[in-house]
Amino acid sequence: MNVLDNYLYRQDWSSVLEFLNYSLHGEEMVCSMSTQLFHIPSTANLKGNAEMHNHLVPASYHRVTAVGSAKRLQNGEYHESIIQTLVSCVNNGLKEDQEITKWLDVMRDDAPNEFKPFIQNIIAWQQQTEQSLASAKQLLRQMGFGTQDQNQYSEYVY
Repeated sequence: MNVLDNYLYRQDWSSVLEFLNYSLHGEEMVCSMSTQLFHIPSTANLKGNAEMHNHLVPASYHRVTAVGSAKRLQNGEYHESIIQTLVSCVNNGLKEDQEITKWLDVMRDDAPNEFKPFIQNIIAWQQQTEQSLASAKQLLRQMGFGTQDQNQYSEYVY
């Protein structure tokens, strides 16, 4: 590892970590609220909820892994594979978010009228969590770590 590489890894990761934490918090709300719908008789079989969860679970995994990677970098660990893990998880989380949003719209449209505002609130949380993750991606780009949409670290997809 040359001196420049060492410098890249020893940057201040606090802003990236802050956006990732915002995103993870939003994800907690989306998970909690959408899972609650499975336990309410009139929404237990809501169209799109199970399908949305097929993307919510991996999106959550990617956020948790990205936060852990950023914490390790902020605490002074450095290795290219940590960066690759972080970048891959941010990209993959955003890809899963696209599907989550699609299925949340299906859920809102199929929900009984009294639950439409509740699902709209879930959608607002999802928008916040996605925007925070996109902001982390932008910061990574500005720090010199490629986050191209073609997923340059695709071999690290789990």
